Amino acid sequence: MPKILVAGSLNADLVVRAPRFPQPGETISGEDLQVIPGGKGANQAVAAARLGADVSMLGRVGKDNFGDFLLDNLKANHVDSRLVQRDDASTGTAIIVVDANGQNSIVLSPGANGKVAASDVEHASFSTFDLLLLQLEIPTPTVLSAAKLARENGVRVLLNPAPAKELPAELIALADFIIPNETELSLLTGMEVKDVPSAEKAARTLLERDAQNVIVTLGSKGALIVNKDTSSHVDTFKVDVVDTTAAGDAFIGGFAVSLDSSSLLNAVRYACACGALATTRFGAQPSLPTKEEVERFMSLRGGV
Repeated sequence: MPKILVAGSLNADLVVRAPRFPQPGETISGEDLQVIPGGKGANQAVAAARLGADVSMLGRVGKDNFGDFLLDNLKANHVDSRLVQRDDASTGTAIIVVDANGQNSIVLSPGANGKVAASDVEHASFSTFDLLLLQLEIPTPTVLSAAKLARENGVRVLLNPAPAKELPAELIALADFIIPNETELSLLTGMEVKDVPSAEKAARTLLERDAQNVIVTLGSKGALIVNKDTSSHVDTFKVDVVDTTAAGDAFIGGFAVSLDSSSLLNAVRYACACGALATTRFGAQPSLPTKEEVERFMSLRGGV
């Protein structure tokens, strides 16, 4: 199993289920509020750890109860949190509404995540890791600094460009793998992405900007691998969807864990199984599957 460093966000997710999303100016009734560990960085760290990887988390939380809650959760999931600092800012939070179809709408309050600095990244011993996972819920200059240090130390870089924003050309070139969903790919490229052919066309514009491997997650349509040598569409597994929150993080955790021991195609198939399983349960980190659950699921569904 690889040794993975995740530099990214830690959030307390405040989640309410509702029959539908409210219209502007409208108040609707939902179910009881749940407070669930989240943040794309922490989600991906826990996803990889549950699948058997040796994972360290780098980031910041506040000196508040939510911060204690998130650090305790990392420990419970066997994620090394020694590179997570306590900050005077509040802990990051995400306000999440989940509708009857399992789709989610999210508003982020970055809090301490917005204070993660390049100097924080310099404290990590990159040479001891095999893979660096990055997202965009911490400042982009910090993400870029982490990517540079990783490459200088021979560590592969996986970038999940979420939430989507303009990326420096240097960051695109530094990433060994860029994994956006359809919406993120559309925002990154300025091109409409609505199906597999349009996803491939948009992904190839990232290759023209020196991306090495682009893997587009397509929800129920699976995933698409695009690099200079190939374009391969991978079907996903059909499941009864309860909540799509963190399905992408489960996919990335699965891909990161299986990358060293599988072909690129099989790593994406494994990641699709992880993502599909995550949609069958409610919440972000509570939905992330274990290695045993994924192996059982794939054996029943005719996996890799």
